[in-house]
Amino acid sequence: MDAMVTIGQFSKMTYLSVKALRHYHDVGLLEPTAVDPSSGYRLYSTHQVATAQAIRRFRDLAMPLDRIRAVLAAPDVASRNEAILVHLRDMQEQLSRTQTTVASLQALLQDAESPPTVELRSVPAIPALAIAEPIGFDECAAWLGGALADLHDALRGAGIDPAGPDGALYPDELFEHGAGQVVAFVPVRGSVPQPRATRATGREIAGGDLAVMVHSGPFDDIDRTYGALGTVVAERGIAAPGPIREHYLADGRAEVCWPIVGPAAPA
Repeated sequence: MDAMVTIGQFSKMTYLSVKALRHYHDVGLLEPTAVDPSSGYRLYSTHQVATAQAIRRFRDLAMPLDRIRAVLAAPDVASRNEAILVHLRDMQEQLSRTQTTVASLQALLQDAESPPTVELRSVPAIPALAIAEPIGFDECAAWLGGALADLHDALRGAGIDPAGPDGALYPDELFEHGAGQVVAFVPVRGSVPQPRATRATGREIAGGDLAVMVHSGPFDDIDRTYGALGTVVAERGIAAPGPIREHYLADGRAEVCWPIVGPAAPA
């Protein structure tokens, strides 16, 4: 049999503070069964204890209130479970990102670090199928994946095989102003036909003299390669203006290419 209890009693029964219960009422997450019209006292039913305890556990999992509301309002068990699984997947992704960041910080804190291997390379201009669009700095990674996928789709549709690793050009203004014209490209042989109904275009990727360092490991750590390569270039006094180039190798590594004052010579 259900019984009505005060908010103070309900707080003890659910291990939720009175402040939290008032907040959950104000946001429509857990409303009392009744509110005394004269005193304004909130009264809860004992059948609400299980709901309150579930809310407490969801909050322990850092579930946002809107998502908790969706779980509680689910029309059936399958919908409820799916809403919970969505949050658990988000938590797993966050855990993975945290573990990656911790590993990266541990690597940064290592006292001994092998000197970076830098190759000075002269590269010719190459024909490529490319997508060039203004992109914000924080959107680059997500944009690049979609752009390269579109380029490969266009090449397959035209019956053209790539002639080298995928690449991207990152202009100076991207770093200096937080946005710039980023170019994703796939090298091809000979002239490039214009694919129909696509944002991709034929383009010549300029050649030049580059200092090149290979990045291995998670892409989130590529700033370490940028830092090491930029330090070598600066200390040698050979930095030149122009876009940073990245080449994405088939084995999962990436080449970071810094424009330098040429001609390139052996390091």
